[in-house]
Amino acid sequence: MTAPPTALSVRGLSKNFGALVVAQAIDLDLAPGARVALIGPNGAGKTTFVNLLTGFLEPDSGTIAVAGETLIGLRPEQRVKRGLVRTHQISTLLFDNTARENVAIAVAEREGFAWRMMRFGKEWRACCEEAQGRLEEMEIGAAADRRVSELPYGEQRLIEIAIALSLRPRVLLLDEPAAGVPSHETELIHQALDRLPEGIAILIIEHDMDVVFRFAQEIVVLVQGRILVRGTPAAVSADPGVRAVYLGKTAV
Repeated sequence: MTAPPTALSVRGLSKNFGALVVAQAIDLDLAPGARVALIGPNGAGKTTFVNLLTGFLEPDSGTIAVAGETLIGLRPEQRVKRGLVRTHQISTLLFDNTARENVAIAVAEREGFAWRMMRFGKEWRACCEEAQGRLEEMEIGAAADRRVSELPYGEQRLIEIAIALSLRPRVLLLDEPAAGVPSHETELIHQALDRLPEGIAILIIEHDMDVVFRFAQEIVVLVQGRILVRGTPAAVSADPGVRAVYLGKTAV
């Protein structure tokens, strides 16, 4: 019986900006259902790596595949259709629209509907019904009719995750989902991460170590554009090299 392909396979991914090396022959596999955190000091290359995966940068060398299909040469929106979806550290929501409309627009674009032209048609109603379900999954269904600008920041971050899930990812890249969220709202993020569908491979890029150590089954440490170590949270937190370059000299 043939084993299913890895959800994400990265081989030899490299990128230079002149003499500045920002990605050094990175190899990374994520199995379906993986829960992996990518951490590293400022300037380690985390954002560059995500931009290489999502097509906002092209690598100098290396390969990227989702479920065995190569992504090299594809535009960002084409990669989304192949199943590689990301959230952003800085919000990209439509603040004058409701929470439901934000998610419904993503559903419509996934289906290829010209949502601006069919706002009162049955297709739009179907998009809104699916959007409501996504918001319910994030346990913010009661906020569906409120404008995004009226919602607490933690709930806005949950809408972004709902949008990402509506695009039916195989691989979900969460770019600092807790960034800027007030401490009294972070439990909403923790709970939402715990409820994400089991079959999706998730790579979370996060500075908040509480989020990392609660969520991740494995941690990848990136330093100067290369992977320093990958292991369980316990192994990574105890690694002397990691403690020296990122976590500090006290145990986490």
